[in-house]
Amino acid sequence: MAKPVKATRSPSSGKLSRGAIAGMAVARVGLAHLSHKAQGLTRPDEHAPQAKAEHEAELGRILFAALNQLKGTALKASQLLSMELGFLPEGIRRELAKAHYQVTPLNRALVIKLLRQEFGAGPDRLFQTFEPQAFAAASLGQVHAATLADGQAVAVKLQYPGMATSIGSDLALLRTLLSAISLRSHTLPKADIVAPVMADIEHKLAEELDYLNEAEQLVWFGQHLAQTRWVVPQPVPHLTSRRVLTMQRLTGLHLNEWLQTQPRQTERDHFGQLLFDLFMRCLFDLRRLQADPHPGNYLFMPDARLGLLDFGCTRVLNADFCEGLAMAWSAQLRQPRDEAQMQQAYLRLGLIAPTLSERDFHTQLMPALAELHAWQGLPFAVDVYDFGQLPPLPRMSATQQRQAMRYLHAMPPDMPYFDRAHLGLTQLLRTLGARVRTTNPWIHETLRVIPLARAMCSDPN
Repeated sequence: MAKPVKATRSPSSGKLSRGAIAGMAVARVGLAHLSHKAQGLTRPDEHAPQAKAEHEAELGRILFAALNQLKGTALKASQLLSMELGFLPEGIRRELAKAHYQVTPLNRALVIKLLRQEFGAGPDRLFQTFEPQAFAAASLGQVHAATLADGQAVAVKLQYPGMATSIGSDLALLRTLLSAISLRSHTLPKADIVAPVMADIEHKLAEELDYLNEAEQLVWFGQHLAQTRWVVPQPVPHLTSRRVLTMQRLTGLHLNEWLQTQPRQTERDHFGQLLFDLFMRCLFDLRRLQADPHPGNYLFMPDARLGLLDFGCTRVLNADFCEGLAMAWSAQLRQPRDEAQMQQAYLRLGLIAPTLSERDFHTQLMPALAELHAWQGLPFAVDVYDFGQLPPLPRMSATQQRQAMRYLHAMPPDMPYFDRAHLGLTQLLRTLGARVRTTNPWIHETLRVIPLARAMCSDPN
């Protein structure tokens, strides 16, 4: 069990104060850009790449500092943006990733007030026992340990005040900050790519703040993953509302705690295989992803089962997206690579325009993405892959990024969710140092020789 988290006041929701935070950040972005340009007048050319990386990190620190002060939905948006592959320059993305470790827990008085508002009674009447200090806290809410009248152990997830009402204003402030950076940098994507990503983040934040929706997802995944080594805690309906979620409390350790027990390689491999198989089954069989792959959302249980937590951010995948993705992977992993099928897959996914010539696709776009494609394909080049040897995600150069953004037409709606889940999976497996059989158990061939992509996208219902 994690240590209790020290309580603080809830995030400020005043529009004036939040607007002032964003305005100050915009001013700091301008000053940082002027300083970078001034130093460039005397900087030797060979120092330019390092200076650019430092400037990106500076912009990232400014952006994160503002979002960290706003907290709440702004901080959660920061987490989601940090998981977007290739969306932001690496220096900015790395700074935003710090949002995964920020917490703003409620004090006892606010906890009691929230429970009374939702259920008409305080914790002393609703539960047999209720721990006043949260054992986990994140950007949108916190979790308390409790027991029901029958002695069942439960986890009670409470939402911070004002979260739902701040989504629109917080995302508007974030768009302002990104626009300020975009005006002074050529490393951000085009507006027609940024807009749908931001709109999708806004939609998913609203969905994640509806705990009744999360309860439904817990039930759905629990039913579809029943009788497996994966465990999904089930909600307690009479103690669940839009702002409070009461669910079964699982026994286990989070990743870092579990690694401190110095598990054997066979144990690492076992849990690594469970994580990999879960991703593949959700992607190509269930067609529904748990799209917030934070390490804290997994519990390593003493009976060799894997507990799955936090289903506030999920995504039902379109069958055409699954098929296009399977086509792309199949083409990429064939030897030699099937260039014609790769272009058809990109067209099916909507990544490129139908007017993009075959020559530009193969001589301009593919070289810009070559390092990323190679990295993604490494685990599938052998039957069993040691993720402890997987190199870090390659960083696209400014030239490669500009080249890719020049030819990429649009972002498929499902792509950000796939990217987050896939990047989260690889980070988890790297940390575990797991050796994993990279064969999809829901088809008869490995991803290197997929004969029928459509078979991977059967109706999950």
